[in-house]
Amino acid sequence: MMNRQSGAYKWLLLAMLSLAFFFHQADRVLFGLLTIPIQEELHLTDLQIGWINTSLFCTLALMVPIAGFLGDRLSRKWIITCSLLFWSLMTACTGFVGGMCGLIFFRSIATGGGESFYSPSAYALLAAHHKESRSVAMAVHQAALYIGLMFSGALVAWVLSTLHGAQWVKSLFGELGYWRPVFMIFGGLGLLLGVVFVWALKEGTEGTSGKDGKAGAAALSAKPSLGTSMKAFFCNPSVVLNCLGFVAIVFANNAYLSWAPKFAARKFSLSVGAAGNGTMLYHHFCAFAAIILAGFITDAMVVRHGHPRFRLVLQSLAMLCGAPMLVWFGFAPTFVSAVAATMAYGVFRGLYEANTHASIFDVVRPEHRSSVVGLMNMVAFLFGSLSPLMIGALSDRMGMRGFEIGFGILGGSYLIGALAMLSAFFFTFNRDRIAE
Repeated sequence: MMNRQSGAYKWLLLAMLSLAFFFHQADRVLFGLLTIPIQEELHLTDLQIGWINTSLFCTLALMVPIAGFLGDRLSRKWIITCSLLFWSLMTACTGFVGGMCGLIFFRSIATGGGESFYSPSAYALLAAHHKESRSVAMAVHQAALYIGLMFSGALVAWVLSTLHGAQWVKSLFGELGYWRPVFMIFGGLGLLLGVVFVWALKEGTEGTSGKDGKAGAAALSAKPSLGTSMKAFFCNPSVVLNCLGFVAIVFANNAYLSWAPKFAARKFSLSVGAAGNGTMLYHHFCAFAAIILAGFITDAMVVRHGHPRFRLVLQSLAMLCGAPMLVWFGFAPTFVSAVAATMAYGVFRGLYEANTHASIFDVVRPEHRSSVVGLMNMVAFLFGSLSPLMIGALSDRMGMRGFEIGFGILGGSYLIGALAMLSAFFFTFNRDRIAE
């Protein structure tokens, strides 16, 4: 009976965390989708917008290692639940800001700080409940990111069209403040989900039984020292190389989410809604399809056919093929061509991200996984925080050509990441792999 309950709960857990991750990513992408109306009302330059985005990613980088260490030592249920409640409240408060300082505090520092506590505990909790189905579970959870990014563009466009010109919005927020209720709506929905988590989400050691469950409980109760957690990251060559690949992914993705809607709107003379749909919907739909397919294929190759390095092969090829797609998007002569580039980029991004954390967990022991995910995110977001600022500075100096050059640089980062993943495949994985 316990085994059946445990088997059912691991899929319920996946569904709940996927829904939370939907709001996690939808809330984050709102700012990029609403950059144009925010700039129009608050009179901000592209460089200032770049600083706001960079502040968000720097906050994530500084806070996520703390979140990772706590995730290996405290209740993962309450870390995840409190994180969701806090970032949703701060998202709602973003709708009331009056300028750049308010955006940096509520959107970048407060919302980013709250979001940073989610991922380390969520991925470690999923890994504890999903072993033979780990790639599928990680892929489905990551697919929630794409669903959030996919439909947020369409949803924001619909909300904006509904609110634009509404008398009550004008009376409360002014002629140009129709973007503000969007933050309040998304934040309010996240708060409702957080309340559900208080009762529905179980502690990290529940839902497992038998030998694995006892081992998982023992690992958590052991509470590894800070030094051993740091060693599990910095002294593991496979982890470091995987982290370099992840840095390249985050560097490109952060800039894409921050600037792609505005770039397309300005270059091809589109509305905010049309640009958001073109750069977000199709791209993330392709990524969604690719990540689900990659999850099933990877579990088949790794678990059933005994090819543990298959994850690294798939990730390396995905980055090698994704690099020219980013360059193509930047220099595309027509909007149709640009959308085709984003769709292809989405496919290769999805193929990589199906195994972002599964690859790490192949070489990291369970008691260190939250800490390692936190440290990996810290490094990735420290470097990734520079890409929105870089493109904002290029845009202010060079106009549309600055955007194009910026996306070309993002393609170069993918090539560097591919070389790191290939190095792990050829030189370090077999030595560092752990048996579960």
